[in-house]
Amino acid sequence: MLESNKCYMLDADTQIFVWMGRATHITERKTSISAAEDFLRAQERPVNTHLAFLTEGAETAIFKSYFDDWPQTVAPKLYEEGRGKVAAMFKQTGYDVEELPDEDEKSHIDCNGTLKVWRVNNGKLSPVPVVEQRKLYSGDCYTVQYIYSTNGREERLFYIWLGNKSCVEDREDAISLTSGLVDSTKFEPVLARIVENKEPSQFFLIFQTLIMFKGGMGSRYKSFIAEKGIDDETYDNKKTALFKIQGTNRDNMQAIQVDQVSRSLNSSCCYILKARDGSIFTWLGNLSTTRDHDLLYGMLDLINPTWQPILVREGSEPDVFWETLGGKTEYPKEKDIKRFIEDPHLFVCTYMKDVSDLKVKEIFNFTQDDLTTEDVLVLDCYSEIFVWVGHNSVVKSKQQALSIGLAFLKKDVLGEGLSMDAPTYVVSEGHEPPFFTRFFEWDASKANMLGNSFERKLAILKGQSQKLEAPLRNSPNFNTKETTPRRPSPTPNGFRRPSPTPNGSRRPSPGPAPNGLTRRQSLDSYTIRSTSSDAFSSPDFNNNTTKNRRFSSPPIPRMIPSASSPDVRTKTDTTPSLPTKDSGPIPNQDGVKLVNYPYERVKVNSKDPVPDIDITKREAYLTEEEFEEKFAMPKTAFYQLPRWKQNKIKMSLYLF
Repeated sequence: MLESNKCYMLDADTQIFVWMGRATHITERKTSISAAEDFLRAQERPVNTHLAFLTEGAETAIFKSYFDDWPQTVAPKLYEEGRGKVAAMFKQTGYDVEELPDEDEKSHIDCNGTLKVWRVNNGKLSPVPVVEQRKLYSGDCYTVQYIYSTNGREERLFYIWLGNKSCVEDREDAISLTSGLVDSTKFEPVLARIVENKEPSQFFLIFQTLIMFKGGMGSRYKSFIAEKGIDDETYDNKKTALFKIQGTNRDNMQAIQVDQVSRSLNSSCCYILKARDGSIFTWLGNLSTTRDHDLLYGMLDLINPTWQPILVREGSEPDVFWETLGGKTEYPKEKDIKRFIEDPHLFVCTYMKDVSDLKVKEIFNFTQDDLTTEDVLVLDCYSEIFVWVGHNSVVKSKQQALSIGLAFLKKDVLGEGLSMDAPTYVVSEGHEPPFFTRFFEWDASKANMLGNSFERKLAILKGQSQKLEAPLRNSPNFNTKETTPRRPSPTPNGFRRPSPTPNGSRRPSPGPAPNGLTRRQSLDSYTIRSTSSDAFSSPDFNNNTTKNRRFSSPPIPRMIPSASSPDVRTKTDTTPSLPTKDSGPIPNQDGVKLVNYPYERVKVNSKDPVPDIDITKREAYLTEEEFEEKFAMPKTAFYQLPRWKQNKIKMSLYLF
């Protein structure tokens, strides 16, 4: 249907796609783009209509969904068409072609902060000794706290790491305990749920060096395998073990234990094989790079500098190597290709009774201003998602927000094939981390605003600036109940702020934390004393490491609280009082009734706007008849609605 030598425009009402075939010329593409823009103007489409440009072979999932017979896979014709030219080039210049090196992973936060790790054990969080906290086991679940500095203030990031072989009970406890731990602090930390083998690059960057073992050290894992009669895979010196080495540099490298069989090998990677008799082999895949080799040697130095490994290159393996792996079998021999990541999508989320009834609505061409304080939104980045929680929303716990994120993954609105194991972050308004704000043109000055969305926008329109000094936050002490000097925290209405401002308002006292803990309790109440060294059988890897560094939620009746909600607090109400049921038309500042104007002249995008009107009360200039026609209700009924709802209706009619 779509020919490669043509361009097409697909009108999908709320969005318009321009599809450009691979064989089209640049002038044809420019003409198509101009035609689409002219079409939008001629049709007088709303300003939020999304215009997307696509090229053949790079179509988005939502574009494909408009075609009933879109093929699941497309043959790579580009390779076939260019094969002759490439062959001729190789014949003339030779085959000595170097591959471009992969770029180093870049972190958006300081990776030289402080790391603290707990293991979930029998419904409690047990602190992992510092010398062991860079070792994770697939049969266990962990809580990771990372403290770093940004813009001159201390921030906290909590990870819930769920091992692939961990028990359901441990997973539930990990989410419940960590959410409670986060909610009990005086901070507004970011909380992330991640699953083994789906870790984001930033997780590895803050560990710098990490070793992931098979098996587990927790008592529930031990009990589970004993009940099921399953062999304990936990690493020890007497077992064969195969480790895959990955990373980008010596400050970001991992050794991951995989099944000790030959099908676990991959030509693009390097491996360490430890045999039962103590022999050590290093295996270099034919597609591995010099950087991969450097990581391998760096990991060997870290694990045990005294080892004398036998170097094995792919294709030259001795028989004893294959015997150690149980025989030679087929394994992947092609380099992994990274998937193209589409632009992020922003959705506002609502549900009435249960999170399973989650309703989402996409916001196209989103900006920072779309993060309204009464809402909960999800930023879908495909490989990971962010649940942003406004301070005036009714979601008050991290666990509740996590359940919304999991429901979003299950819903898979865009048909992207989202994994239920995708990293899920919970971000609180006013404490957005750099790895979230990078998706926006972020303006930190908006952090000084107070009130709900309507009051904030009104203040901007009137040129007013409302400022508030944030309450100081306690820094929790993990060994005592003493507190350190207080630091800034969110404003009462939660709008983001980069630094304290000179005003005297204070945040209301927080409610009790989950599981019956008060927010002033020491974090030690979540932990038990570290187990003895005998209980934690440390593997052969020595300790010369580098520098130390509830699934179901209560129902949400609605996502936007009413103006009378106790959670909607402002220091002062600077909004002019709106008419009540008996007040009649809105007078101006001199007490004179406002002159009536037609809708076409008072709306925001009017071609013939009325000058010198109060732009915060555009609807008040309409006649009673035209008001009822547009709003489907009389003015008296409209002004009895909550202010936030008035705002929503006015926005839909381009009167706000």
